[in-house]
Amino acid sequence: MLYYLFEYLNKTLDVSGTGVFQYITFRSALAFMLSLLLSTIYGKRIINFLRNQQVGETVRELGLAGQNEKAGTPTMGGLIIIFATLVPVLLFARLHNIYIVLLIVTTLWMGTIGFVDDYIKIFKKDKEGLKGKFKVIGQVGLGLIVGLVLYFNPAVTVRTDTGYSDAFKTTSTVVLPAPIEEKSTATTIPFVKNNEFDYAEVLSFMGDGYEKWAWLIFIPVVIFIITAVSNGANLTDGIDGLAAGTSAISVLALGIFTFVSGNIIFSNYLNIMYIPNSGEMTVFISAFVGALIGFLWYNSYPASVFMGDTGSLTIGGIIAVLAIAVRKEILIVLFCGIFLAESASVIIQVAYFKYTKKRFGEGRRIFLMSPLHHHYQKKGYHESKIVTRFWIVAIMLAILSIVTLKLR
Repeated sequence: MLYYLFEYLNKTLDVSGTGVFQYITFRSALAFMLSLLLSTIYGKRIINFLRNQQVGETVRELGLAGQNEKAGTPTMGGLIIIFATLVPVLLFARLHNIYIVLLIVTTLWMGTIGFVDDYIKIFKKDKEGLKGKFKVIGQVGLGLIVGLVLYFNPAVTVRTDTGYSDAFKTTSTVVLPAPIEEKSTATTIPFVKNNEFDYAEVLSFMGDGYEKWAWLIFIPVVIFIITAVSNGANLTDGIDGLAAGTSAISVLALGIFTFVSGNIIFSNYLNIMYIPNSGEMTVFISAFVGALIGFLWYNSYPASVFMGDTGSLTIGGIIAVLAIAVRKEILIVLFCGIFLAESASVIIQVAYFKYTKKRFGEGRRIFLMSPLHHHYQKKGYHESKIVTRFWIVAIMLAILSIVTLKLR
C-alpha cells in the first residue's frame, strides 16, 4: 500500500526522495526490519493472548527427556509468523505482482489448514487433529491453484536471452534487441552446464504440438512438491527452534536465487534464466525471514511458544511455492535437506517396520525413534545441541545450493 502511495507522490507530485520506493532492495530492508519488530514486540502479546485462551500444547508420552515440562506451552504461534509476514508485504510490496498474490494466497491457505488442525487438537481434545485426507486435499488444492496460475497466467514468463550480452562487449552505445518473454515450463538442473530442463520434453513422444500438453506434467509436479515440502516442515517441527531456524536458512538461500533471477544484469552475468517480475518476491522473502527470526526469540530453547501446524504447514507451503516460482524446485533436496532427512527417516522407519513384521512376525526399527531429531534425543543429546548442529548442516546445504549458480 505504501508502495502505491510513494509511487503516486513520485510520479504525480514529483516529491523529492519518494522514488526510493521503486528499489526492491530498499523495500526489502524495510520489510525485514518491520517484520522483525512486529514478531518480537507483538509476538509477546499474541503469546499472552494464546495463554489466556488456554491454547496449550498437549504432550504425548514418548519417553523423551524434558518432554513433560513442555505441557501447557502455548501453541498456534504460527500466527505470529503469518501476521509479521503479511503486514510488511501489504505495506511495501507491489500487490498487483502475480508472484506476490500467489504467496499471499499460499500463506493464508496453508495457515488456515494448520489453524483448523491445531484448533481440533486443542479445543476438540482430538490428538490426531485434522484428518490426514483433509490435509492432503487442502495441499493438493493449493498445488492445483499454484500450478494453474504459473502455467496459464500471461504475467508468468521467462527470458533466457536477455539481450545484454553484446552490451558488455563494447563501450559504444548499443541498441538492444527487443527482449522476448515467453511462457515456459523450464526449470533448472543444478551442477549441469546448459542446465535447463523443460517438463514438456517428457511428452516429446507425442509428436508435433506436444508442448501444449505440458501442464499434464507440470501441475502434478507442483502438487507433489507443495505436499512434500509442507509435510516435511511439519515433521521437522518437533523440538524448540528447529523448524524456524532451518527454514530461515533455506529461505535466505531462496532469497538470493530470487534476487538474481529477477535482475536482468545479474542473471546475464551468472548465465541463468531471467524471470521477469520475480524479483518482487524478495520483499516477501525479507518479511518472511524477519518473521522467522523474530519468532525464534520466543521459540528458542526453552520455548515460550510453539508454532503448531499453523506455522509449520505455512512455512513448508511458502518455501515450496518460492522454489517453484524461481525455477529451483530440484534444488529443494539441497537447501531443504533437513526437511528431506526428517521425512525420509519417517518413511524408512515405517516401511522397515512393516516389512520386518510381515517377514519375521515382529516389527523392527532402524532409528530409535522418528523423525530423525527424536532419534538423537533418544541417544541422549540435548535438544539445543541437536538444533544447533542441524542449523550448521542447513547452512552448509544452503551454501552448496548457492554455489550451483556458478559451479556447473
